[in-house]
Amino acid sequence: MTARRPARHRSDAPDAAASSAAPVEGDLYPHMHARFQWQLPDQISLAELCCGRWARETPEATAILSDSDTGCRAHYSYAQLQRAAHRLSNALQRLGVKVGDRVALVMPQRFETAVAHIALNQLGAVAMPLSMLFGPEAMAYRLQDSGACLAIVEAGALPTLREVRAECTALSHVLVVGGAALQEGESDWMAALQAEDARFQPRLHAADDPAILIYTSGTTGAPKGALIPQRALMGNLTGFVASQNWFGFDPRDPSVASEAVFWSPADWAWTGGLMDALLPTLYFGRPIVAYQGRFTPERALELMQRYRVSHTFLFPTALKAIMKACPHPRKHYDLHLQAIMSAGEAVGDAVFHWVQDELGLTVNEMFGQTEINYVVGNCARLWPARPGSMGRAYPGHRVAVINEDGEVCPPGTIGEIAVHRRDVHGTPDPVFFLGYWNNDAATRAKFTGDVENSWCRTGDLARMDAQGYLWYEGRSDDKFKVAGYRIGPGEIENCLVRHAAVANAAVVPKPDADRGSMVKAFVVLSPGHQGSAQLVTELQAFVKGRLAPYEYPKDIEFIDSLPMTTTGKVQRRVLKQLELERAQGRPGASVSG
Repeated sequence: MTARRPARHRSDAPDAAASSAAPVEGDLYPHMHARFQWQLPDQISLAELCCGRWARETPEATAILSDSDTGCRAHYSYAQLQRAAHRLSNALQRLGVKVGDRVALVMPQRFETAVAHIALNQLGAVAMPLSMLFGPEAMAYRLQDSGACLAIVEAGALPTLREVRAECTALSHVLVVGGAALQEGESDWMAALQAEDARFQPRLHAADDPAILIYTSGTTGAPKGALIPQRALMGNLTGFVASQNWFGFDPRDPSVASEAVFWSPADWAWTGGLMDALLPTLYFGRPIVAYQGRFTPERALELMQRYRVSHTFLFPTALKAIMKACPHPRKHYDLHLQAIMSAGEAVGDAVFHWVQDELGLTVNEMFGQTEINYVVGNCARLWPARPGSMGRAYPGHRVAVINEDGEVCPPGTIGEIAVHRRDVHGTPDPVFFLGYWNNDAATRAKFTGDVENSWCRTGDLARMDAQGYLWYEGRSDDKFKVAGYRIGPGEIENCLVRHAAVANAAVVPKPDADRGSMVKAFVVLSPGHQGSAQLVTELQAFVKGRLAPYEYPKDIEFIDSLPMTTTGKVQRRVLKQLELERAQGRPGASVSG
C-alpha cells in the first residue's frame, strides 16, 4: 500500500481548506482555529474525490479490505471499485434511476456498499443508507417518507423489505446482493453488473447538490431525514484529520506520510460509519477494513492486529466492552494503533485513562450530529486533551454555548451547544445539511436567527471554559430533577462504569410519590459478576463516596443489555418510558430497544 498526501496538496483536487500559518510549538489550537479559512470550489463530486482520481492515478492501491465472520476475505483496489461503480451506474440508469431520485441502501460493511455510494453519486441520485438491523416499521417509515424509487439490499435484509414493500408505492425495483431466490421486481446484483459497460461519464455536481439522505437516530420523536450536500464531506475533513491525529501525516511537514489503515465497527448506514469512516478514508486514498459480522471485543482486537489498523473510530460502548473483556490488550495482541476517535456518548474519564494506560494513546473524543457532523473534538498531537472534555471547535467551525434566547453564554455557564452557519471569518461553513426532507418546520426550528446569520441548535447541553473546551452535560431532554436538584445522567453512569462489576449503565428518573422522582440505574454487569442485593448496596456506596449525596441511585436494576439506537447511543427514553409504565401499574412492561 502506498501512502498518499491529502488531496488539498494536489493540483487536480479542490483546495477545500487553507491556512498560511507556520507551525508553532505547544498548544497549536488558538493559532490554527484563528487562521483557518475555507476555500471551496463551485463544483464538488464525492465520487470523484473518493474514487475517480485514485482510480486514474494509483489504480492498484487498496481501497477495501473485506473480511467476515465466515472467514471470507478479499482485497479490492481503487480501479476495481471504479469499474464496478461504472457498471452499477449504467445498470441503475437502465432501471430508470434519475438525478435526484432517492435510492435505499440496506447493506452492511462490504465492498458492494462502497460501490453503491460511488455509483449513485456519479449518477446524481441520492443515497439513503438504512441499517440492516431495522425492523419492518422502521424500514417502511423511511422508504415511505423518502419516496425511494429503488432499493439495493443485502440478502439478509431482504425478508424485512419484502414484508413492507407493498406499503412503499414509490419503490419500483429491488437489486439484491448475495444469493437469494428472486421474486418479481427483483434483480441479482452480479448479473446486473455483468451486463453493463465498465465505462460511464460521471455527472458534474454543484457544491450544494444533494448527495445523501440520512435519517436521524430518533432518540426522541420520529426520525427526520437530513439531506446532506456534496460539500459536507469537505466540512468534515478538519475534524477527521484532527481526531485521527493527522491520519498518518506529519502536521509540521505535510510531505511526510506513513501507511494508514482504517477500521471501525460503526455501521456504514449512519453518519458515524459513512461520514466519519468510509468516505473520509477513501477521500485520502487509503484502505478501510469492511467487516461483516457481530462486534465482540476479541474480534475487534483480532481485526486490528491482522490488518495492522493504525486509525479507528470506537464509540464509548465498544471501548467499555474492550476494557472489561480484555483489560490489558497489548499483552495479548500486536497492535499498531496511532489514533482512536470516539463519539456518540460521553467517553468519561474512566475509559479515557484506560486508553492512555493500556493502549498508549489519548482518545480523541468528538461531537457532531447528522445535520452538522465533526464540529467539536480533540487532536492529541496538536493540542492537549482534558479528561472528561469533549474538546474544542475544530478549525473552520464557530461553536458556542447559547441560552434559550440565542445569546452566547459566558464561560462556565451551562447552555445548548450551537454551531454558526459562518466561520470566524464570516465564510459559510460547508459542514451544514441542506434541511430536513419534506419538513420545513423542523428545519426552521433547528436554527436561531435569520437564515444566513444563524446558530444551529444541537439539543445537547454543555459548558465552555475560558480556553474553549466544552464539557458535556447531556441531552436537554435527559436532565431531570430530584428533590430540587438537577441531575445529569452522564456523571453517575461514568462513576458506575469505574466499578469492576459494571460493564455499562444508564441512569433515568423513576417516578416517586414523595420526591417526584428518584435516581434509577440500569446496570449491565461485566463477565463473571452476578447481580445481588449485596452488589446493589456496594454500588450505591461506590457512587455515594464519589459524587454528591443526592446523585447515588436509590434503585438499581441489573439487565442483560441496554436499549441502543443503531448508532450506539443509549435510548434513555425507552428506559424512562418503562419506569413511567411501571409506575402506572403496567406489570408487563419490560426493557426493549
